[in-house]
Amino acid sequence: MPKKLVTFGEVMMRLSPPGYSMFSQATSFELVYGGGEANVAISCGYLGMKAAHFTRFPDNALGKAATQFLRKHWLSTEHIVYGDNMLGKYFLEKGASYRSSEVIYEREGSAFSLIKPSMVNWEKVLTGADWFHWTGITPAISDGAAMCCLEAIKTANKMGIKVSGDINSRNNMWKYGKTMQEVMPQLVENCDIVISSTRGIYEMFGLGKLGGKFKVSAKELMEKFPRIQKVVGKNRTSISASHQQILGKMWNGKKYIKTETLDITHVIDRVGTGDAFASGLIYGLLHYDNDVQALNFAAAACALKHTVPGDVNMVSMEDVVSLMEGNTSGSIKR
Repeated sequence: MPKKLVTFGEVMMRLSPPGYSMFSQATSFELVYGGGEANVAISCGYLGMKAAHFTRFPDNALGKAATQFLRKHWLSTEHIVYGDNMLGKYFLEKGASYRSSEVIYEREGSAFSLIKPSMVNWEKVLTGADWFHWTGITPAISDGAAMCCLEAIKTANKMGIKVSGDINSRNNMWKYGKTMQEVMPQLVENCDIVISSTRGIYEMFGLGKLGGKFKVSAKELMEKFPRIQKVVGKNRTSISASHQQILGKMWNGKKYIKTETLDITHVIDRVGTGDAFASGLIYGLLHYDNDVQALNFAAAACALKHTVPGDVNMVSMEDVVSLMEGNTSGSIKR
């Protein structure tokens, strides 16, 4: 039986000028849907896992269109709830070479931001799951979303389901009266796997130091929250908007592991690459016997996403394994 992943978070409409045009040049926008957690679920679906995403959509045609997008990409949507009228959205101007990408969000008052714990039966949503994944974006959106996320994590703990959190901090998102320093500890203390950075660990928990060693920050995080089994991160070197380098790293409580650097010389779309890393890590930890292979799988999945337009990594397990094994030729499959 394939392993099953459940994710929780907002799905937004993404609107981008065609190609690499600037906002000031746009007379039309390309439309796709995406959100960090749903991106992870879809990517795992393309890798061959069973996957479901739980969210709240507006009760209108846009909510139905977004649901259909998730279904089209292998996800179970049976537990999604509907209400209110607004779908969150963001506008993306894709950068190239020396010009950076730019993102503008419109998500305040969205149907997802108005979610309440009473709207969700987490035991039903998580039935049959092997893994539950959330990100630090969700509890930053609203108090209701944060409370729902906490209930999901605690329910997963009770049901014996592994929990991963991708918790890199985004200070500018916390606008509803609570800080990440207040909210995040009770979420993270119940996680088995944490994806973060030295900056995120320092800003959220006051552990380690800015510019310090990842291994030291990871050790301190695991000492503070003993349930955590692995702390995982990645190094990104941005040579230009079109040229990136990726390296995966992990502290598993016993040793520090890192991958070789993967050089991505022709970036097509950088959005969603962190989600591709998370999905690769989840797949790797569920399907490989050792952390080295799992981390290499995560880094390869992340690198491949840079070549895929849109929010979601739609590559196959075979594509990722091929890159893991050193096949960087990009030759035509015949």
